Amino acid sequence: MARVAIVTGGSRGIGRAAAVKLAARGDAVVVGYAGNAGLADEVVREIVEAGGQAVAGRADVADEKEVAALFDLAERTYGGVDTVVNSAGIMTLSPVAEIDLDQLDRMHRTNIRGTFVVTREAARRVRDGGSIITISTSIVGLQLPTYAGYAASKAAVEATTLILARELRGRDITVNTVAPGPTATSFFLDGKDQETIDRMAKQPPLERLGTPEDAAAMVAFLTGPEGHWINGQTIRSNGGII
Repeated sequence: MARVAIVTGGSRGIGRAAAVKLAARGDAVVVGYAGNAGLADEVVREIVEAGGQAVAGRADVADEKEVAALFDLAERTYGGVDTVVNSAGIMTLSPVAEIDLDQLDRMHRTNIRGTFVVTREAARRVRDGGSIITISTSIVGLQLPTYAGYAASKAAVEATTLILARELRGRDITVNTVAPGPTATSFFLDGKDQETIDRMAKQPPLERLGTPEDAAAMVAFLTGPEGHWINGQTIRSNGGII
């Protein structure tokens, strides 16, 4: 019987790459999305055309009723949930002295509350032997100017990881965070000039931006049998920046 994965933020970027990667190894995937049904349907179509199983489901990750409905969809369609990848997130950049508090609240609602809503549901419903993945960022370690609000939200995600792993003792469920470095997605590239992009691409010793597939490969490893001994960790998948 196929394992079942829910991937929030699954319509684009790292979430999309993770959904495709997990489906390629045989998982049935629920592609969670917040607003763009067309993009989510494209991911489902790509997976199905490649011989996999997938369905799309809309949910605001910070809304507990909508997230519960997403898990209901997975259970109703495929019989249960084994893997949850919470890739949904937003980023607003600003110096601390100029930060718009409404934008900060919106970002923290998705990145912090959303993580708690999704992982709470996952802790209740993921079958024994499963895996929970949250997504952070290497910016938590790099601590670059203008990233304070975003880094703070992702530091909260990392702080939750080991605690939740310990709370799930006895159920053989792993909980890990993948923290990519600069990654060639619209999420990272939008609003940056080419000089900035080129400079950041040169930061890691491997001298390139990460790809969504790089992060997805780590997600697949951590949620597969080979990575099941890794638990409660934040993995900085960033080509060696820090």
